[in-house]
Amino acid sequence: MSINWFPGHMTSARRKAAETMALIDVVIEVCDARLPEASSNPLIRELRLARQRPCLKLLNKADLADPAATAAWLDAYNSQPGVKAVAISCKTPGEAARVTNLCQALAPHRNSGIKPLRMLVMGIPNVGKSTLINALIKRRAAAVGDEPAVTKSQATFDLGGHVTITDTPGLMWPKIAHDSDGFMLAAAHAIGRNAVIDSEVAAFLANLLLERYPACFTQRYGFGTSEMDGVGVVEAVAKKRGCLQKTRHGSVPDLEKAAMVLLTDYRNGKLGRISLETPASRAAMLAAQKVGAGTTPTTARDVAPRES
Repeated sequence: MSINWFPGHMTSARRKAAETMALIDVVIEVCDARLPEASSNPLIRELRLARQRPCLKLLNKADLADPAATAAWLDAYNSQPGVKAVAISCKTPGEAARVTNLCQALAPHRNSGIKPLRMLVMGIPNVGKSTLINALIKRRAAAVGDEPAVTKSQATFDLGGHVTITDTPGLMWPKIAHDSDGFMLAAAHAIGRNAVIDSEVAAFLANLLLERYPACFTQRYGFGTSEMDGVGVVEAVAKKRGCLQKTRHGSVPDLEKAAMVLLTDYRNGKLGRISLETPASRAAMLAAQKVGAGTTPTTARDVAPRES
């Protein structure tokens, strides 16, 4: 199953973002630290590079991500021109306060009443943009919710000290190029549930965790995973959590209900600090796809995270 999700309001949001890009100094791109590249919208990169704007790339929800993977991503992004990447948890008091100074360093010429610093927050749905805005302005002005695409329009706020910040709706792109990206985004709840089948997303997540973090299932649910696949994990979660449905022939595992248990536990960090991709796994995925398409990557850039 391929996953794509592009609600109608995102077309106008993209057009408005392109217009606003001409009027700002620094782009703040908020990504999910657990899947930084999968959650990095290529449309944002295109708009930013077209206007030659520097980028502060915030790997948000770092408290839920694998610290070693996050460190590797920061090294990769900070090697790119015009990019400053930092790990952050916008829900942690004081963390968001770093953002203005980091943006000021990227645009040192914008620091007066004549030339105020103008920041633009962008990112896909449900990565924490509105939480960041509320932390910076020290009040609840931007709508926050657990469902993607809560923010539907732009809003600009004066932070004082010759600094403004503009919040934008979560912006997806029309076609997700890599199937695994779609599943990772769905697992992180960046895509609306109407576009996915929860049991398939949970099975994908379980297969990935079996490969990289197998102990998390024993620690959380108390069952071993020897010779299990992703569907088997979802079935085991169903049995452990009593997710059963009655049939004429007795009770059977309710895979949809168990899928939501697993996905919710992952999203809330109850399975531990888990990253769904690393620079190395990303490079391997892209290299495998090139080989499968009949081409062979010839340079490091062919398999590295895309320039942001």
